[in-house]
Amino acid sequence: MNEAADPQRDRLQQAAEQLALDLAPARVDRLLGYLDLLQRWNATYNLTAVRDPDEMLVQHLFDCLAVIPPLRHAARGASRRVLDVGSGGGLPGVVIAVTCEDWPVVCVDTVGKKAAFVRQVAAELRLPNLRAEHARVETLVASPFDIVTSRAFSSLADFVRLTRRLLAPAGVWMAMKGKRPDDELAMLPADVEVFHVEPLAVPGLAAERCLVWMRPKT
Repeated sequence: MNEAADPQRDRLQQAAEQLALDLAPARVDRLLGYLDLLQRWNATYNLTAVRDPDEMLVQHLFDCLAVIPPLRHAARGASRRVLDVGSGGGLPGVVIAVTCEDWPVVCVDTVGKKAAFVRQVAAELRLPNLRAEHARVETLVASPFDIVTSRAFSSLADFVRLTRRLLAPAGVWMAMKGKRPDDELAMLPADVEVFHVEPLAVPGLAAERCLVWMRPKT
């Protein structure tokens, strides 16, 4: 890692400490390597509207790292199959794959260049647990997933409608949102249970964030 990356490394490690995340040096290297790849590919392929490296660090990496502790808590120490819907440049899927190395993670996106980028990330960062699919989620052919997640993908109602067939019988949905989406919560179908709306504190970000946890009603 070159000298110019050291300030970002320090900020990443400080953010991990604030989130009570123990990030081994190899994981820090991979996360910073991912950020570097995102910046380089973004210059040509427009993967994200965020251009500044420091803003990418906070708005992308820190934002997704904030979901890892509650995600691990929900998993109760077990390996989980994760589907990241509308993954774009791999958020949060890449971050989950880096920090939960024994969890198979599939990122699906309708834009081919974004799926190609995630494949490149998996190859360059040596993440055998990370896979990318270029497809519409409603046509994706895959085994059921324990956790189906999304970040800025669609309304909650559309999210659960499009992915319900891909959710394992005891699986859960985890939607990353900004402020509590009360209007969207009110539009969910009657057979979907919201069992937790979890506020998140993202280091360095002065904006509301939350996780909406859902499951089919039994």
